[in-house]
Formats: sequence, structure tokens, C-alpha cells
Amino acid sequence: MKIDSKKIRDLLPEIELIKQGDLRDRVAETWADAVEQGGWSLEDLGSIPFTLLIQDCRFDLVHHTRAVTKTAVAIARTLKENYGDAVTLDMDLLVAGSLLHDVGKLLEYAKEGGSVVKSRKGVLLRHPLSGQALAYKHGLPFEILNMIAYHSKEGDLGKRTVEGIIIHHSDFVNFEPLKG
Repeated sequence: MKIDSKKIRDLLPEIELIKQGDLRDRVAETWADAVEQGGWSLEDLGSIPFTLLIQDCRFDLVHHTRAVTKTAVAIARTLKENYGDAVTLDMDLLVAGSLLHDVGKLLEYAKEGGSVVKSRKGVLLRHPLSGQALAYKHGLPFEILNMIAYHSKEGDLGKRTVEGIIIHHSDFVNFEPLKG
């Protein structure tokens, strides 16, 4: 079933923080494509845990994505307020990368017998890499591909951009305290 990218914009209103219209559209299209390729429906998104590492995780992928994006924006604003031009970053790239950092989980996970489990695709390729592939398919800039691919442990030996550093830490701030 074809997913309407306008519905994705409703689920992820932070997309509207992206000033570049074409970039906004490609972020929404990437999410819509991931939903389709993963075999999900829009209704399923509220039941997909943001992680399988927390048993009975109460927070879904959309909630987590929005929280990471809000955290990243707050960090960026704080850096600009306190350090001015000493920290150069692109807010559109930051928001887009934040919104897409876990989009690959829609391929990494699958619904099986009423539960969400790691899919065969996810066993073969973790979400930072499948998310990067989705973003590449939709013509997103290499800076965003970097942020997606390097936001998790896969990026610990790579070069993160300033935006990527912010997303990496925003993601873990929205994960570690919930592990219990």
C-alpha cells in the first residue's frame, strides 16, 4: 500500500522545522518508503518500540524520533547561544538527520505473531546501514547519510560532523536513562 508522505508530516511535525522544501519532502518520502518496504502501515507506527533492547519498551519509534529531534535542536540552540560562530552547524541538516537517524528500524524490525522482532533484514544489516541506504535512494546529502550511518556504535570509529555528534548524543540521552 502506498504511504502518503503528507501523513508522515502529520506524525513527525518537526519536519516543518526544515526550511528547505525539497529536503523536507525527501525526509517525508524516505519515511514513507521505509514504512512501505518494512511492510508496516501508518497505524502500526504507534506499536513499534524504539528499541528491542528494553523489554516491554513503553515508547514507540515515532515518539523516540521526535524526542531525539527536539533534544538535538535544543542542544544546537544552546551551543549557538553560548559559543556563537565558534560552532558552525546547519539546522536543516541537523533536523533532517535527527528525523532519519532510526528510519532503518522500519526494515530492521518485523511484526511476527503480534510481537515486534528483529527481521531477517535486521539480522543481516542493522538500522544505521539500512537507514543510510534508504536516505541515499532518496537523494539526501552525504552529510545526512553520515549522520544516519554513524549515530550509533557503528560510527564510533568514523568521522562525525558537528550535527552528527549532536544526534549521536541526543539519541543516547533518549535511550540510556530508559534502560533501567
